[in-house]
Amino acid sequence: MENTNVYEKPVTLKNILKFAVPTIAMTVFMSFYTMVDGLFVSNLIGTDALSAVNLTAPVIQLVTAISTMLATGGSAVIMKKMGEQKVEEAREDFTFLILVNVMVGIIMCAAGYLVMDHIFAGMHLSAEVEGYCTAYLSRYLVFTVPILLMNNFTLYMIASEKAALSLICSVTGGVLNMALDYVLIAVFDMGISGAAIATGLGYSVTAVVGLFVFGRKKSLLHFRKPAFRWKILSNAAANGCSEMATALVTGIITMMFNWTMLRYVGEDGVAAVTIIMYVLMFASSLYTGYSYGVAPMISYYYGEQNHGKLKKLVAVSMRVIAAISLVTAAASFLLTRPLVSVFARPDNPVYELAVTGNRICTIALLFIGFNIFASGMFTALSNGVVSAVLAFSRSFVFMLITMIVLPLIFGVNGIWLATPAAELMALVLSACLFLKYRKRYGY
Repeated sequence: MENTNVYEKPVTLKNILKFAVPTIAMTVFMSFYTMVDGLFVSNLIGTDALSAVNLTAPVIQLVTAISTMLATGGSAVIMKKMGEQKVEEAREDFTFLILVNVMVGIIMCAAGYLVMDHIFAGMHLSAEVEGYCTAYLSRYLVFTVPILLMNNFTLYMIASEKAALSLICSVTGGVLNMALDYVLIAVFDMGISGAAIATGLGYSVTAVVGLFVFGRKKSLLHFRKPAFRWKILSNAAANGCSEMATALVTGIITMMFNWTMLRYVGEDGVAAVTIIMYVLMFASSLYTGYSYGVAPMISYYYGEQNHGKLKKLVAVSMRVIAAISLVTAAASFLLTRPLVSVFARPDNPVYELAVTGNRICTIALLFIGFNIFASGMFTALSNGVVSAVLAFSRSFVFMLITMIVLPLIFGVNGIWLATPAAELMALVLSACLFLKYRKRYGY
């Protein structure tokens, strides 16, 4: 059975891409159907509704932050145990962490409903946009547990050498989401509530399939009677804290972007930010997919102390990231107007704002990939502290500095420059930490 020996194969570009390409395709497709979601909302409802989707994003990111932490941190801890040949123990820990996620989902869903009205009331939005925000989030929260399971099962399918299945689930969920977007919004006239329901049902596909897949003993990882080892929970939390920090501060930074745009431009500015975030998210999904794809390999080689394979994997990965960076930056710059026109017509004031913003923000694509890979690599090496420093500095500290300083100097263009400037600062930090820990991990 060839697939069971995937970690034993030579580290070549061909073998790495066989492992990573399904994951890249999965994350690209997930970002694509998020963009399509925005496309339906902006064209069938309006740019005010598109602004509302962006305004609810920080709350959604806060809700899913803990699950992201347990999924990424838990995957690294469990695959390290697999590399150490502690197979049954790894399966017990896997089941335990999934149960923890279900409990987290229930708690975060309830908390979301409690704080929802207070958050939007304090933003001083127009009555229409505030209504859109409440309608979208109230439907989305219903799917909190399935969405958290989707976050986890996506990574565990990759670790279990089922990246192709994860891709199929994502494609199926995406097609379902797009079909339901049209049916619920255009046919049944459910408005933005229909968009939220379509998204939740689309995400739920991976959750349902995952329950069946991991319920079978044929899977490398599968459910068994859990062992409540709280040390594993704390290790997973510590190891994945960088990803949780990223999710949390991304929500905070998104709110800062929205508030700054509301101050300088108004609600049209929020719609422009949303369009640019879609473009950046689509390009960044290539790096994220690659990092997710190779992370189990990094954890496994680290667990078996195979420094030769680890060193080669990291070296090849750097070349892959560099190639993707150049291609995505060039494509984003050259295709700016066609990309923006999908969401806003040229006669819409949002259009020119988004065109200018995207051309400036495209510079960030030259740096983002290396920063995402560096943070993911340290998580895979079970060094959650370094990964957290990278993620927190990149997503919050540097963004906070640039978001405060640059708009004062350059006005609206300073808002767009904040992302490339913050990513460049993060790249310097990533390079320093990468070199500092090179001998310790042998990469």
